[in-house]
Amino acid sequence: MTGLERFELPEELEEFRVLVRRIAEEKIAPRAAELDATDEWDEELFRVLVDNELTGVGYAEEYGGSGGGALALGVLVEEISRVAAGLALVPAVSKLGAVPLLLAGTEEQRRETIGGICRGEILMSYALTEAEAGSDAASIATCYSRDEDGFVLNGTKRFITGAGVSHAYVVFATSDPALRSKGISAFLVMKDDPGVAFGRKEDKMGIRGSPTREVILTDARIPADRLIGAESEGFAIALRTLDHSRPLVGAQALGIAQGAFDVASRYAVDRRQFGRPIAEFQGVSFMLADMAMRLEASRLLVYKALALCDANDPRMTYFSSVAKCVASDAAMEITTNAVQVLGGYGYVREYPVERLMRDAKVTQIYEGTNQIQRVVIAREILKTLTG
Repeated sequence: MTGLERFELPEELEEFRVLVRRIAEEKIAPRAAELDATDEWDEELFRVLVDNELTGVGYAEEYGGSGGGALALGVLVEEISRVAAGLALVPAVSKLGAVPLLLAGTEEQRRETIGGICRGEILMSYALTEAEAGSDAASIATCYSRDEDGFVLNGTKRFITGAGVSHAYVVFATSDPALRSKGISAFLVMKDDPGVAFGRKEDKMGIRGSPTREVILTDARIPADRLIGAESEGFAIALRTLDHSRPLVGAQALGIAQGAFDVASRYAVDRRQFGRPIAEFQGVSFMLADMAMRLEASRLLVYKALALCDANDPRMTYFSSVAKCVASDAAMEITTNAVQVLGGYGYVREYPVERLMRDAKVTQIYEGTNQIQRVVIAREILKTLTG
């Protein structure tokens, strides 16, 4: 009987969780508030991940990874997100960039780029969104054309996580905007390629310490061997990638929510009013119970979606959207209620729940807003009903 059939993680993944939690508590948590306040990329914290061989989690051993698949990577993202959601984006976003190569890249692209990720030598980003192409991703305006040596890209990508810090980017561009999804191709673009530049760093509400900037392509020349898959396959690659990445957003949301619940429940036991702990008052105890229920339901959905990704199960489109949507909505509710449990202390930065609440919000937005997730979920339901 497998761990999934028992509704439990395999023992080795629970042992891995204990290891990551210890690293997170000892090495990352003490720096989390500073990371949020300065909103600067922290190379030292990145080296914590590299030195503890965490950058190879979720990748096959043939590329230098430690294996474990999506489920192991989800546990990693969850545990780091408990204390520092911005840092958790390092492995999550590199995997987001790596998935197109795993789905459609050449063996050379995989070995060089994914091998570099596993060794901690390469950080990767995924560049799909534009100012006028968010939920309507098929309307991208970044264009490409062929020349004698390869391709020339022109356009601007918006809200790109890791931009400026990442070494490699999967960029989606179209041969003709009028073709919409049928004209889109995917390219591997490097930070130091001629014509690649970056816009100002966005001043974000949450997930601070993880840079978000524009990627600006001006006659950027890309060698022919950096095309990912075939021309005009880019949109399909993008959608298939999101099936794999959305459960990781769910894992991030789960970790944020768990971190907030841990603080709120401990506080409720320690804080006394009217002569007894506030946890004994029904108004507070019911809030904790509701938070716990949402956490447990989210955890099962996230783990199931990650397991389906590992199995390449056709149901993963449906469950990836369900898990991402449920977990991120739960994280927003749980973190907000955690602030409420702490009262005035929840509203000040002495306690981390206000930061966790700010971090939670973006999980309802990126990798497709939760409104888009409902569109995907409804579409998948109708497919099964109509055959």
